[in-house]
Amino acid sequence: MSACTAVLKRCTSGGCGRVLCGVNRTLVHIRSASVSEPGTRRSDEDPLWEATGHLPFSKARIGSFFQDRPVLKNPFLEDALLRGYLRRHLPEEAAFSDLCAFGERVANEVDEWGRECEVTPPRLVHFDPWGRRVDHIVTSPAWKRMKDLSAQEGLVAIGYERQCGEWSRVYQMSKLYIFSPSSGLYTCPLAMTDGAAKVIQSIGVSWPVEEAFSRLTTRQPERFWTSGQWMTERQGGSDVASGTETVAVPQTDGSYKLHGFKWFTSATDADMTLTLARVQDRMGATTPGSRGLSLFYAEVSQGEDGRLRGIEVQRLKDKLGTRQMPTAELLLDGLPAHKLSEEGRGVASIANMLTVTRIHNSVSAVAAMRRVVQLARDYATRRTAFGKLLKDHPLHMQTLARMEVETRGAFLLLMDVCRLLGREESGIATQLDTHLLRLLTPVVKLYTGKQAVAVVSEGLESFGGQGYIEDTGLPGLLRDAQVLSIWEGTTNVLSLDVLRCVARSSGMVLHAYFTHVKSLLASASSASSLAPAVKAVDSALSKLEEFVQVAATREPSYLELAARDLSYSLARIYVGALLIDHACWKEASPSDTYAALRWCEQDLCPVSTMQARGCYNPNTPPLDAALVYDQPAQGKN
Repeated sequence: MSACTAVLKRCTSGGCGRVLCGVNRTLVHIRSASVSEPGTRRSDEDPLWEATGHLPFSKARIGSFFQDRPVLKNPFLEDALLRGYLRRHLPEEAAFSDLCAFGERVANEVDEWGRECEVTPPRLVHFDPWGRRVDHIVTSPAWKRMKDLSAQEGLVAIGYERQCGEWSRVYQMSKLYIFSPSSGLYTCPLAMTDGAAKVIQSIGVSWPVEEAFSRLTTRQPERFWTSGQWMTERQGGSDVASGTETVAVPQTDGSYKLHGFKWFTSATDADMTLTLARVQDRMGATTPGSRGLSLFYAEVSQGEDGRLRGIEVQRLKDKLGTRQMPTAELLLDGLPAHKLSEEGRGVASIANMLTVTRIHNSVSAVAAMRRVVQLARDYATRRTAFGKLLKDHPLHMQTLARMEVETRGAFLLLMDVCRLLGREESGIATQLDTHLLRLLTPVVKLYTGKQAVAVVSEGLESFGGQGYIEDTGLPGLLRDAQVLSIWEGTTNVLSLDVLRCVARSSGMVLHAYFTHVKSLLASASSASSLAPAVKAVDSALSKLEEFVQVAATREPSYLELAARDLSYSLARIYVGALLIDHACWKEASPSDTYAALRWCEQDLCPVSTMQARGCYNPNTPPLDAALVYDQPAQGKN
């Protein structure tokens, strides 16, 4: 036995040392770190061993320091703005207790399920062991638990039980907001389920969808259904009018069979779906454009042979994010279906669905922002750099404060749209409420989608290199956030939708917007601490009115070119007014005031700024195109 081994054995067996943090601190000898020059001998006088009282790397080559991870605490209790908003508008003790208990469950149980969904993504089994085609989508046990949880917690049902009256949607979306970042993307099937229930309710809950509606809105896990939304085909995403090739063949019993190819179907393991198709006449002809599209309801089921009825799953999509959820290409080959809308009224029939799913999209966006801020805030109390905790570095706090301001603004915009939806569904919406809901639904979706990507990306930086490491779970927040500016309409598509609703209402949606913002500012006129913010929003609103007046005299192409900046302006000004209004509440905190002031420091009306620079002039589009497709000059031979 060597001398070193003998010493280590004696010390670790209790012969020497003292306890430090529960570990025997032994006196050991280590070989000197000095190294002899090649070809020379170490002097006999040189010490081969040296005494030390502590060996940091003993028994572990990676050392003794480990950075504490950020801890997810109850997201309801950690969110001062959420609790303040609900205290102001929804003083229901039962709702508060439910949200608090659910927040505890999310932090201590559900978040682990979400991680399991991430690391165990769905897979497609085309054939059984004997070669039969089965097209079975295999999902993780956690994904199935999410479905049961969603029913038990009423994540769809709350919006239809309406126990909180006009505030029921605010209550429901607040719960989804707490759930979303830990849900393993199960909020996506819930969005489509809620949208399907809304469509069925608006059309009329009767055969053949009476049972389906009951299952979509139940709290009983064994009865609960989720719904798909199969709209996208190869030729078009948002352009369903010209991109839908699926045909519906009438059957003698009044039902239909669908034949077509669905290019992008999210949450493909759903129990039912709503989809668009063109009805064939007796000669096999269909009507082109949106006038030829009708809305259909189909159940997803298996035959006695184990195969899906009328469906072949071609493949699962390999996506940047949202990997937890199965998204597939489907061949519809005789899928049994029932027509829900009047023939040719399919696009009009899904308008309510789009309202709901776009709000759900916004919930996920704002929730992602809140989650990354919450984790970054906690991490700042645990991570030391350059001699002090991150929370004690003013520049780091400035960065987190900017993220917080964005998150607060997005939250209030989201909740106001939820408030408007609740008023409409409760039958108490004014004409102003209806106009605001129509205008702000695409605005909240497009703006929060872009905010989420920026804030979550900034948030990952606050964790340094760990923000880029997959098994921390942090990069998934960013990958999943990217879909939020794409699904249910890209930023440009939704900006054009804003123009459509302005045109179709003959400008009444803008009139409602200006009226409401001015009323919010008037209520804050006596708050001296908010005077700079009130002045900034009022000035921006005047500039926006001037822009609208000028644009009304120009060609339609002028406004189309300004659509994106106009939408951003609508969002920023409205958020500024909401932050001011919340800061005027009698129980508001100094942070509420500070957030309003900080928000209003930015350019609240970029459409006016860009107009002054000539960005929407007729000569701009060809210059933009020339810049994008710039080619090197052709040299002479």
